[in-house]
Order: sequence, then structure tokens, then C-alpha cells
Amino acid sequence: MKIKGFIFDFGFTLFYFDNPSVEKYYECFKEGLIKSIDILKEKQVWSEELTEESFIKRFAKKREHFFRRSIKTKTEFPTSLIFQNVLESLKEENIINNIDHIDMKTYNKLAEIYHSCEEDEWEPFEETRETLKILNKKNIKIALISNHPNHQTIENMLKKHKVAKFFDFIMTSAKYGKRKPDPNIFLYTLEKMGLKNQTDFVIVCGDEYADIIGAQRANLQSILLERKYKFPFEKEIEVSNIRKINNISEILNFVE
Repeated sequence: MKIKGFIFDFGFTLFYFDNPSVEKYYECFKEGLIKSIDILKEKQVWSEELTEESFIKRFAKKREHFFRRSIKTKTEFPTSLIFQNVLESLKEENIINNIDHIDMKTYNKLAEIYHSCEEDEWEPFEETRETLKILNKKNIKIALISNHPNHQTIENMLKKHKVAKFFDFIMTSAKYGKRKPDPNIFLYTLEKMGLKNQTDFVIVCGDEYADIIGAQRANLQSILLERKYKFPFEKEIEVSNIRKINNISEILNFVE
């Protein structure tokens, strides 16, 4: 069967985060949040009653709240929404004053700055670029779907490492509003690839439950890339005869 398209996951499929840990992620996000606070001060959205420490705690609490909801409902709550929610609650409590001049463009910029440290940490696997290049030369459609709360961050990293040009379509849960394994994000991506109703000819490749089960629910083929790291609360994949690879270049074995 001739494969017409691949839908790849981002993290730990095409890119890796060196020595990942919860502590490292939080340290990275805190660094970005401090940079975001500088923007808020420039925009004069601050007060003597508000300290950086209290803002960081409030933001972290709100982020955790939305993350739990996203896991439960498969609805994505973008980072820009978290900033908006935090500022609106501070205004309601009369801790800060007017925020009417903070528009969506600013909230998006805050989100991008918040994730800027993360952009420095993710790197493509050694074989990623060449694998995408070969698939591209074979005229196979390539898309990416990432469960990420800020779409621009994914775009930035792909452009930074000069691999964005290989993709026919890039989708994130932040942009679509739903997270994998919701099948609709896969079907929407399939349509944008120009491969609607051709599920038999498209393979999803990812490293976790959301990728494989999402592909199954959308009636797409799937391949699991087995990563080196095990994450807390990782959901087991209960799929029989699942195809597995250890290196992204092995995906080429499934192409004629």
C-alpha cells in the first residue's frame, strides 16, 4: 500500500528536550514568566500591592488548574488565556487597575515570551531533518500535530531549526482548541493536507498514548516511536500488534 502522508508529533518524536524533568520544565517556565512580568510593567499593568512572587504563584496555580481541565476534557486552554484570566482576576480584586489597553496581540506576546526559554531547550533529533527531506522528495504529504498551549512557539522552533519548509500543515491544540487524542484534530489536519477520506494511506507517528489512540479513533494507521524517558502518570497504550520504531529515520521503512 502506497503511503501518501505522515502526521508527526513534535516532542520526543521529531525534537527532544535534553534530560527532561518536571523541575527543569518549571525552572524554564519560571524564567519565561519573569520576562513576561517585565512586559506587564512596561504596559503599566502593575501596582505596589503586587509582587513578582505573588504573581508567579497565582499564575502557576491558574496554569495547573487549566492543565487538569485540559487533560480531563481534551480542551486546550492557551497560555494567552491564562495570562488574560490572571490579569482579569487581579483587576476584580482591585490589586491592579485598568487592563483595557491589553489586547489579544499583547496576550499572545506574553505567551510567546513565557515559552521562550522552552524554545532554547528543544532540539531536533539528528535524523529528523534528513528524514523529512527524504519524505518531501518522495512527494509524501507531511503534517505535524502537537499538544501545546501556544501555537507560535511550535512555529518558532520549526523555523529556527530550518525544518518548517518540509511541512504541508502545522497544527497545535492551542490553535484547534482540542487536544490529542480527540480524533477531530487528526481529521481536520487530514483535510488540510488534501487527503480527506484517505485514512488508509496516512500514518501517524508519535511517542505516546495521545498519538496512537487518536490515530486509532480517526481510523488512521499509527507507529509508536519508543522514547528513552518515562513520564509520571503516563497512560498505557492498550493496542495489540502496535508497530514500533526506535529512531525517526526508521519511518522510511514504511515508504515504498
